[in-house]
Amino acid sequence: MFLNFFYSLKRFKVPVSPTEWLVLMEALDRGFALSSLNVFYYLARALLVKSESYYDQYDQAFSAVFGDIQTDEKITEEVLDWLNNPLNRLDLDPEQLAALQRLSLEELRDLFNQRLREQTERHDGGNRWIGTGGTSPFGQGGAHPDGLRIGQAGGGQMAAQVAAERRFRNYRTDVTLDVRQIKVALKRLRNFRRIGPEDELDLEETIDRTCRNAGDIELIFGRSRKNTVKVCLMMDSGGSMSPFAHLVNRLFSAAHQMSHFKDLKYFYFHNCVYQDLFDDIYTSKSTPTGKILANLDADYKLILIGDAHMASSELFSVGGAIDYWYHNEIPGIYWLKRLSDHFHHAVWINPIPKRAWFHPTIKAVSGVFPMHEMTVDGLEEAVRTLMVRR
Repeated sequence: MFLNFFYSLKRFKVPVSPTEWLVLMEALDRGFALSSLNVFYYLARALLVKSESYYDQYDQAFSAVFGDIQTDEKITEEVLDWLNNPLNRLDLDPEQLAALQRLSLEELRDLFNQRLREQTERHDGGNRWIGTGGTSPFGQGGAHPDGLRIGQAGGGQMAAQVAAERRFRNYRTDVTLDVRQIKVALKRLRNFRRIGPEDELDLEETIDRTCRNAGDIELIFGRSRKNTVKVCLMMDSGGSMSPFAHLVNRLFSAAHQMSHFKDLKYFYFHNCVYQDLFDDIYTSKSTPTGKILANLDADYKLILIGDAHMASSELFSVGGAIDYWYHNEIPGIYWLKRLSDHFHHAVWINPIPKRAWFHPTIKAVSGVFPMHEMTVDGLEEAVRTLMVRR
């Protein structure tokens, strides 16, 4: 009976594999949906939808198969006002709920249209009119097992259909990141290579060679596949970056939790990189930038995070560093070019929206490093850039 739902998902371009669909069928067979359309909605979404960006298509596909309430009568603002702040909410036990009249979807629709035509005032409690509380199948905050909820979200999760409420939501990929999204994007940096001694059993090659030997077992060993990606993270801290601190914290947290990198180095700077990078910017513990360049090989993937927005003197002038006690004898733009020349893979991630990249220092920095926005799309583009050697 759910095959139409599978084809509906395909029609709305939700990428669902046969394996995922079979898992959903097994979950239904085991009773995980609890014979509830609401539970089935979330169960199917959890098993079939790989990304929040497909939630809108999923909701449309679900609605196309299982149907929205379509009423012939208009739900007026007056009716919706009556349903605000539900009163007389009842908490019925299972036996009391079972004793209430069960209605089919068609019966609900017909009765609902009839009530809309007849009702002239607000009702709270009761078992007939559109109202709040009580056991009427129409309204808000009631306790009918086959109820039709109208207006804001209810608490019983028993509604057969939802009227005057759009379930769909357009999930965008140009929104700011959360930790999980960052992790998903950073995983694409993985580069597995077979390294080390030949101590891992190659099962496929063993089976193939054994078959070729007419059943005489021949064990084939190979080198282990290990991720060889090394990442160096440099983050602007303080000043104009303060409004974006929570975003940078998310990215840093995601990168730090990643177990897929062979190595992760991270440093801090303020506005621009000069002759020192900070291991701890609050205690001013630092490491000479030249030493970092000497110790890190060129295959590290360099990710710089900052708004690149500063006084022109901070980027182009000797002694331009904003810290009065910190004197840079070489302009910051020179150090950025040294970083760019040293690392084969480097990007700059900017939390400022691209439409605001008109400041001279932002333009100058984007001329040294490929610059991407700190959004889901922006990070995915940055990862693709890092996968190609410059």
